[in-house]
Amino acid sequence: MSGNPREMLNEFTGGLQNLGESTKESVGAFMNLLGTVYKDGALDPKTKELISVGIAVYNRCLYCIVYHTYKALEAGATRDEILESAMVSVAFGGGPTMAYTVTMLKDSLDEFEKDFA
Repeated sequence: MSGNPREMLNEFTGGLQNLGESTKESVGAFMNLLGTVYKDGALDPKTKELISVGIAVYNRCLYCIVYHTYKALEAGATRDEILESAMVSVAFGGGPTMAYTVTMLKDSLDEFEKDFA
């Protein structure tokens, strides 16, 4: 794990691809679940990604924070919307959730925001 959000995003997506070569059925099932859950429905994909950012910082999953920050921006979420979703999680997770918000989430926003400007 590098700590650089872009490198971590590439490590995660590349890892899924590599692992998928030897565990195609399992990784395929996971990817199918994601495709099903994140498609447009009662909630739009942007809202689902904002929820995912909140869950990611609450759970302190670095790769989840990086991935879902990127996906939230890709879905049209703003920096303020992403930070507000994280702050809701801070209300539940306290200091540890705040620590991941002001570090990995902020670094991910700084890195990926320019991709969608």
